[in-house]
Amino acid sequence: MRQREFVALLGGAAAAWRTSSTIWLAVVVGSLYILSAKLSLSLLTPTGVAVFWPAAGVAAGVLIAFGPHARWGVIIGTMVATIVANLLGDRNLWSSIVFALCNAGEAVLTAWLIERYFGSPFSLDRLRHVLGLLGAAIAATAVSGIGGTVGFALFHHASASSFVTWQEWFASDALGIVMSVIVIALPPEPWTTVVPIALLFPVLLWIGARCPPVFAAAAVFIVTLAIVWTTTIGIGHFGDPDVPMADRVLAARAGILAVALCAYVLAALFAERRQHEAALAESEARLQEALTAGAVTTFAWDVGRGSSQRSANAAQILGFDPRQTFTPSDFLSRVHPDDRERFKALVRGVVPERPAYGVTFRFRRPDGREVWLEETAKAEFDAMGHLVRVKGLTLDITARKRSEDQQSLLIATLDHRVKNLLARVAAVAKDMRQDSSSLDDYIQALDRRMQSMAGAHALLSQSRWEGVDLADLVRYQLAPNGTDANTTIGGPNITLSVAVTQALAMVVHELATNAAKYGALSTPHGRVEVNWNRGPSENAANLSIAWREIGGPAVPPSPDGRYGVSIIRNLIPQELGGWVDLAFASSGVCCNIEIPLEPAPHQHRGVSAGDARSREAVQP
Repeated sequence: MRQREFVALLGGAAAAWRTSSTIWLAVVVGSLYILSAKLSLSLLTPTGVAVFWPAAGVAAGVLIAFGPHARWGVIIGTMVATIVANLLGDRNLWSSIVFALCNAGEAVLTAWLIERYFGSPFSLDRLRHVLGLLGAAIAATAVSGIGGTVGFALFHHASASSFVTWQEWFASDALGIVMSVIVIALPPEPWTTVVPIALLFPVLLWIGARCPPVFAAAAVFIVTLAIVWTTTIGIGHFGDPDVPMADRVLAARAGILAVALCAYVLAALFAERRQHEAALAESEARLQEALTAGAVTTFAWDVGRGSSQRSANAAQILGFDPRQTFTPSDFLSRVHPDDRERFKALVRGVVPERPAYGVTFRFRRPDGREVWLEETAKAEFDAMGHLVRVKGLTLDITARKRSEDQQSLLIATLDHRVKNLLARVAAVAKDMRQDSSSLDDYIQALDRRMQSMAGAHALLSQSRWEGVDLADLVRYQLAPNGTDANTTIGGPNITLSVAVTQALAMVVHELATNAAKYGALSTPHGRVEVNWNRGPSENAANLSIAWREIGGPAVPPSPDGRYGVSIIRNLIPQELGGWVDLAFASSGVCCNIEIPLEPAPHQHRGVSAGDARSREAVQP
């Protein structure tokens, strides 16, 4: 009985010791794991996966070093540490549990594969063992990556694809396992101190190239922590008890210095390169904006390859699909046929002595619109004088060409109008000589008629020669002799063309001058009424104007010989194809005018606020 009790007591003590060992191992592994995990979670890829996960190497390395009896301590410590580290970050409870299972299973699978195929204890003193470690890490992280990807997809709605998330998880954990286990399992040879540092170089290079400098600094901190930890607790070469402490400390310092310098230099170089790339991209964007604003596109034609490159705005200017290739032959085929041979002759005519050319031509866009282009280019030649490349600028000058054409048309129109005006002035000056009794009378009459023409010209200029309102024209011609008491006008708003304005201005001027000298405007009680309409509809083809003088002196017989009377009667029929009925009745002069008109281009409000035939006083 006593022997059985003693055996039972020993068994209970052994079980208690195993339980206590498992707990302490879980605490130690969990502490190291959570510290490494917390630091790694500060280095996240855009998908949310840690850039480097040395915590995976901590769990796998402890299992490989201590064997299967450490399994439950590692599993518990890994799972608790993973959940705590994730909850202290931005992860929720369910995703943390999924990640904990994946991390623990990853460490167990890695250690099991190593033990299954290479036995225990495991060391990296053979190439077969190194390759075995790589294979075990790849297999374990590939499987755990599937679970981690599922966790991200279910609980975090990752923006990246599942394959990208799996890649990030696989690379992070695999590198963490390989690097951590190598540091722990390398044989204690003098040269092996350099191997972990050298193997860390690709990782540091990747972090420096892909991440800001602060990530490289965090990676250096993690590596430094790992070196200090292995040196302090006696794991791996840095903790080899056969090596004097002074030598181990010296090796650790050298390793930390090498890693720090390497990481910081790489991070600075890549950061500077990213700054230059950003500045270059910004400069390129500003250049493209300037080219687009100026309707300019750059091009480079490689003659040997028969290919060309154009700036990004070329598709907008030339109208082709930017997703399709636009070759030099495609460009040439869309040059206007009348300009194509001249364009080809200029390009073929470049020689080393005259490498530059400039040409203006028409270009037919794929959408059918025709544009004007101005191209300036310079050719490059090889040592034998053969054409190699042509570079230049293509400017869209369609707006400028249209402006030039419009300006030429305006100049031609103005030239024609000036000639007509001068011819009219010359005819008036010549024909009115016989109607003047003296030189002073001639000069005064000529001056009044020139003032009348100038007034019509001023009204046309105000409207940019698009026509003059009839009411404005009549009001202007009556103004010198009329007041609001002796003149009234009325009728719908009608816009007169240039020719009608000039001819009708002379006729109304002669009627007003005759009324001021001999008719109703020569006495205080007389008055003049001017009314007009377009007939029964607004789009009637004829304009009818009625001139009536009321309350003036007795009208003498028709003075047919006077020049003003001939202007009234003959100018409208001769120049406008209309007719004039001028009557010198005893009660006052009456003149009815009818002029053919084009349909009214637009409608306006009437001259007065009332009926279209209502009267409106003329302001002096």
